[in-house]
Amino acid sequence: MIVIDVETTGTNPLKHSILSIGAVDSRYPSERFSEECRMFNGAHVDPVALTINGFSKEEITLGTKQTEHELISAFLSWLELREEITPAGQNPLFDLGFLEAASHRASQNYFLPHRSIDLHSVTYMHMIGRGITPPVLNKKTDLNSDKIMEYVGIPFEPKPHKALNRALWELEAFSRLLFNEPLLSEFKKFPLPWKV
Repeated sequence: MIVIDVETTGTNPLKHSILSIGAVDSRYPSERFSEECRMFNGAHVDPVALTINGFSKEEITLGTKQTEHELISAFLSWLELREEITPAGQNPLFDLGFLEAASHRASQNYFLPHRSIDLHSVTYMHMIGRGITPPVLNKKTDLNSDKIMEYVGIPFEPKPHKALNRALWELEAFSRLLFNEPLLSEFKKFPLPWKV
């Protein structure tokens, strides 16, 4: 699987732009993709999104950065070199929506599969399997990224969010949940809570 995260100017793939893509190949974790772009001309900007990802208004319009078209083309080229491209992440439908919209804007052939693996579901089922009731708020599951990282025994992802960081944190969480082992060297010192 390919763990993917995008940072954007908002939540609507048709109106908002990708600003960065981070991805890591779960089979070969040293195979990583991390690039940024300026927003596409006419993209809407939600100030809340910039607070979350830490980009400034100047950074997202910087003419020296590659275009969204160039970024999505580079990412799709990187994906073509992977053995398996099943997408995975905390909220893959969000990321895939943006990747597909950017591909269409760039007239690129979008070939990521629609089936994906989401970290929330894997964590939810892992908790159920251990006899733990997943947290609920307002009648809905309340397993956000920070709560998942706490559950698997690793520190919260640094803020503001960066696409590659998010992908690496998610890959480590997947490894702990699926294989009962740490994966990435930066997390080896943090034990699995259920193995202590």
